[in-house]
Amino acid sequence: MVKYVTSNELEQILAESKTPVFCDFWATWCGPCRMLAPVFEEISDQYDGKAVFVKIDIDENEDSAMKYGITSIPNVIAFKGGKAVANSLGFVPAQVLENFVKENL
Repeated sequence: MVKYVTSNELEQILAESKTPVFCDFWATWCGPCRMLAPVFEEISDQYDGKAVFVKIDIDENEDSAMKYGITSIPNVIAFKGGKAVANSLGFVPAQVLENFVKENL
């Protein structure tokens, strides 16, 4: 299940999570973001319990966008131990996103 978070919630999740965290940086006006949303949701259901899946709106949480160097969206960042380890930029099909998740578990 995907959780929509604020900057503060994201930092708390990153600090506390024992599993990898996949964060989708997105915005409501972004067409590719809307296309990626159901794919991200589907993958989150498949890997429930193995990883945490969150979404953060960059317009409402500009500090997080700046902190993680978000210049293009959608941008899914994989975090391990609170640190960004990889990212997937732009819309990708389900199989590509699933491979990204598998590689970063």
